[in-house]
Amino acid sequence: MDMQTERIRGVLGKDCSRNPQNTLRFLEFLQRNVKASCRLTGIAEFDWEQAYLADGWGGVEYEEMKSKRPSFADQFELEELVAPDSGGDDIVACVKRVSDKKDFKIGLSLLEGIDFKDESFQFIDDYVAWYRYY
Repeated sequence: MDMQTERIRGVLGKDCSRNPQNTLRFLEFLQRNVKASCRLTGIAEFDWEQAYLADGWGGVEYEEMKSKRPSFADQFELEELVAPDSGGDDIVACVKRVSDKKDFKIGLSLLEGIDFKDESFQFIDDYVAWYRYY
């Protein structure tokens, strides 16, 4: 068993399947252990950005949209982690974009920590791995 699996089992116990109960267990763990001011960024393009970037639609329209919506390339400061929205299964990260202080709600599985030395980085990385692969 690798170290990440061990850490995930330390949070969830023997049953590490992705289900609503385990999402709430992970949320409680993260709320206790992740620093509210940690810095985050996107792992990959957000859904709305994919067409602009994959098909070369960038330019002025893309830049205008980025001023209104969060971009995977932005840096965010974590403000709070909350339970999934109705019908959702991903922990919601309430974040503030560093560049202009705009607030957004983004699925935590779409984000990663910036500071590898910050303990919060590992906790979030473990959640993302659990969310994507379990």
